[in-house]
Amino acid sequence: MIGAMEQAASLILWLLVLKVLQVALWPALSGAFGRFAYPVSYPLSFLLFGGISWYLGLVRLPVQAAVIPFLFIIGYYAATGWYTRERFTGVWKWDAAFLLCFVFMTEVRFFNPMISYAEKFMDHAFLASVMRAPVVAPADPWFAGGSLGVYYYLGHWMMGVTGILSGTPSQVAFNLMLPTVFANAAVSLYAVGHLLLTRFRALPVAALFLVNPSFIVQVVLGADAHGVLWNSTRTIADTINEYPLFSFLWGDPHAHVISLFVQALFIFLMLYILHEWGGLSERSRWVCLGAAALTLGVMPGTNSWDVLVYAPLLLAVGALIWYRAKDATVPDPYPWRLFLVCPVVSILAFAPYYLMLTTQGIAGIGIVPVPSTVPEFMLVYGFFIAVFWCAIFRDIRETPWLLLVLVPFVLTGYTAAGLAAVPLIALLLRRTFLPAEVISVFGLGVLIFTELFYLIDGMGDVYYRMNTVFKLGLVAWMMMSTGAFLWLGEWLAQLFKDRPAPAWAVRAGAGAIVLLLVCAPVAIPDLTYGYGGKTLDGLAWVETAHPGDAAAVAYLSALPGNVTIVEAEGGDYAYYSRMSSFTGIPAVIGMPFHETMWRGHDAGVSQRAADVRMIYEDPSRSPSLLAAYGVDYLVLGDTENEHYTVRLPDAVLEEAFSENGTTVYRVLTPSA
Repeated sequence: MIGAMEQAASLILWLLVLKVLQVALWPALSGAFGRFAYPVSYPLSFLLFGGISWYLGLVRLPVQAAVIPFLFIIGYYAATGWYTRERFTGVWKWDAAFLLCFVFMTEVRFFNPMISYAEKFMDHAFLASVMRAPVVAPADPWFAGGSLGVYYYLGHWMMGVTGILSGTPSQVAFNLMLPTVFANAAVSLYAVGHLLLTRFRALPVAALFLVNPSFIVQVVLGADAHGVLWNSTRTIADTINEYPLFSFLWGDPHAHVISLFVQALFIFLMLYILHEWGGLSERSRWVCLGAAALTLGVMPGTNSWDVLVYAPLLLAVGALIWYRAKDATVPDPYPWRLFLVCPVVSILAFAPYYLMLTTQGIAGIGIVPVPSTVPEFMLVYGFFIAVFWCAIFRDIRETPWLLLVLVPFVLTGYTAAGLAAVPLIALLLRRTFLPAEVISVFGLGVLIFTELFYLIDGMGDVYYRMNTVFKLGLVAWMMMSTGAFLWLGEWLAQLFKDRPAPAWAVRAGAGAIVLLLVCAPVAIPDLTYGYGGKTLDGLAWVETAHPGDAAAVAYLSALPGNVTIVEAEGGDYAYYSRMSSFTGIPAVIGMPFHETMWRGHDAGVSQRAADVRMIYEDPSRSPSLLAAYGVDYLVLGDTENEHYTVRLPDAVLEEAFSENGTTVYRVLTPSA
């Protein structure tokens, strides 16, 4: 088990790495982003660091060297006297927002840290694989000889390299991933509030804390903590309806969760460009374009679903900038650059990644035969629909025929989509295209799409639209919640415009928020499901529940070089494949459903599972199979003994490690 002092040191060093990156990029962004350079440099520097380290991994250079450019930049600006006390004055609020949210989510993870169920095995397996051998593409821990080029792993890569640089063990780094995502997303949303609101500027951050109406219904019905969380995300039949707070509490640092900070950053960039472009200098416009291109370019590697929506958002914002060029305060010689140049740069930035990606992908687009019912839809998205209908109340009063937009949706049975279509059409007809309107329209458009269409991804007949509603619904949540809280902020500012808050009230309110965020994790119901908590070591529970396996994990993790193991395979979302999941060392096969989804049925996944059984049960075939898969070590513990009728070929195996019922055998080569 990782000791408390080592965990504390890892936490501090992790934060130090993030701070060095942020402080380095801040001066370079100050001209383009002004007062927003400081907050934007938090997430943007992390993406840039991830991109540089990825290219270093591509050419087989030490990924730690990715920090060198940042250290050089700090040295340069320090030598020029840029870092002055005056410049640091006033930026404390951004650091406070980042640290407060980081501490909040770290506390949540401290009470529920275990790598023990759901997608946690996969996420740690990816992280451990990157940290064990940070090369591109990283080894697939569940498919010996394969790589993670079958999945969007870039978010895990960025976190893994941060763990390497800070000296953080993977099982601790696992529990620092979500705090990093949460804090970076929060600071971007806080910047959105400062950009577009005169008061109540922290409101957009509430997107990360908001629950859906179904959550409230579950509480009223008296469901337990697990039931409230789980049922509120399974509201629309045969789909998943996650919202950010659920994802963070559930604790899987999965691709769709890691991407939340990338989404929040991109939303800020688009709203900033839409709001400020006309008054920016030429150099500032190119910097903004570069920031947008980097952020968009990262998306396919972090969570490919996101780019399907955010690329069109970029094109829409670029088209608006192009259209408004004649009204710009500063003449724009290249008004088309955001529309035409930025997408190309975003693709070129990570072109090698796209060329290496071999995932199954999407087979096409289908029409949803049975859409969500209105009650289901409103229990998931009702808050946003209510806000947007309030926002267009005057439009409907002045133009009642807008309600006719509902008619075709009602007649065809897609009433839920119609509830989103009315405010969308009303906002478009205004033709003002204000930032809050644009982001709201896009969020509504995504909702309508998920009600009418689905992306064919091989999930079967029952769950055919599960991923579409799940992944695109989370994107819609980020967009609509940003728009909704901007509307609410404007309304509240109007409501209290003649009643400015006293300074003591502001300080008291801020203090209450700080106290709530620091104390709230303690009050969250136990979500450990018996695995225990109060540590940042995600594998601490293994030492208690499976001490022999814990010792074997430590032994295998210390092995140098590229090795391959064989262990029991017994399906997904369970303790099987535990050695590869906990060490990142490739096993012959693990989590077969995942591998089939990524690689297809013709990848030989079932054959590998059958061969693993033969390795453990048929000593006549075992030597040739061990050689065929290049296995270096064979694991034999309770899991293997329970799953197979074990008969091992003693002649080709040599005991390398044994403790508490778990044995690791070294596979001997013929010459040995």
